[in-house]
Amino acid sequence: MIPRLVSEKILLFATQFRAVLIVGPRQSGKTTLIKHLFPSKPYVSLENPDERLLAETDPRGFLSRFPNGALLDEMQRVPLLLNYLQEILDTSKQDGLFVLTGSNNILFQESISQSLAGRVGVVDMLPLCFRELPDGASLSMNSFIRLGGYPEIHALHRKPELWYASYLRTFEERDVRQIKNIENAALFSKFLRLCAGRTGQLLNMQSLSVESGIDVRTATAWISVLVQTYIIRLLPAYHRSFNKRVVKSPKLYFVDTGLACYLLGIKTEQELSNSHFRGALAENAIVMDVFKQQLHLPVSNFELYYWRDNKGIEVDILLEGANRLIPVEVKSGQTFQPDYVRNLIKFNQFADNQEGALIYDGDLTFTDSNGIQVMNWKNALYNQVPFEK
Repeated sequence: MIPRLVSEKILLFATQFRAVLIVGPRQSGKTTLIKHLFPSKPYVSLENPDERLLAETDPRGFLSRFPNGALLDEMQRVPLLLNYLQEILDTSKQDGLFVLTGSNNILFQESISQSLAGRVGVVDMLPLCFRELPDGASLSMNSFIRLGGYPEIHALHRKPELWYASYLRTFEERDVRQIKNIENAALFSKFLRLCAGRTGQLLNMQSLSVESGIDVRTATAWISVLVQTYIIRLLPAYHRSFNKRVVKSPKLYFVDTGLACYLLGIKTEQELSNSHFRGALAENAIVMDVFKQQLHLPVSNFELYYWRDNKGIEVDILLEGANRLIPVEVKSGQTFQPDYVRNLIKFNQFADNQEGALIYDGDLTFTDSNGIQVMNWKNALYNQVPFEK
């Protein structure tokens, strides 16, 4: 099993809540991890038709089989069970009694907020970050982007173009239909590919709806589905303007760049090198890796944003926390250029700030006269520089 950074957070939550719910995309390693962390608990998958039928028709009888708790996998298949768990959790004094997993957030939100608040600790678990990759040291930036972070691709050396094709089909035919009745599957598939073409860009719902051939209301609903199923993430704009007029729309990123590459028809590293999407995909990969590492900590040190004013001066990542404000620029080039740090210097002047970082594909590592750390992307992601405490 590939060691996961989120393990510490899950174990901590199991000592603080009577149940833990681990939510994340399919194939992100949730089942493998909970079996490893809680080997003494019985395991039940609600993908099993017999178990699901019993849970749906006799939820009390189903749960009574587990007086000492259990691992209940794919809970989104029978969300009704959450209502019956309330009584069990209220009468129990044992923390970590049940460990639940689910592949999307939508079906749990109402039940947890209404009946299980304070009883269930919710942990988001995303695909592998760079520090967790078993083959990370040998990866180029192109291979890091193209392979993505799903454990099976790295552990079993799957061909990404075949694996993502199967993954996408399962997502569109099963997961989406569980959440929302989307009648035109072909149109939704087109919408998803158009989103891939906008990775790293400001979310413009009007433009996306026009190009997709759907109305803005539908586009908004579909974006929500993609967020809640962990296909995309919207990075919010930083709230302080520093006396500048700033852009407030979020930026769109894919949770996994391997899936984004597949949707864009990029099948090889050479195709990625020649693609005009490479810069955006490199930014996507670094932004999401920083986000994963912060998300999987027991207590996150920073909140992530981007910042952009109306004149186009932009900072790709802005980390706020621990009494620090860290602007970060991401570049896919291998040769350092002074222009790479221009926006960081300007931002620091606006914000009266003293630090920042440039993450790029080159080998030079140094701190310039403005206090900007210039570093290779592997060193930055593996060593958590400059994001350490």
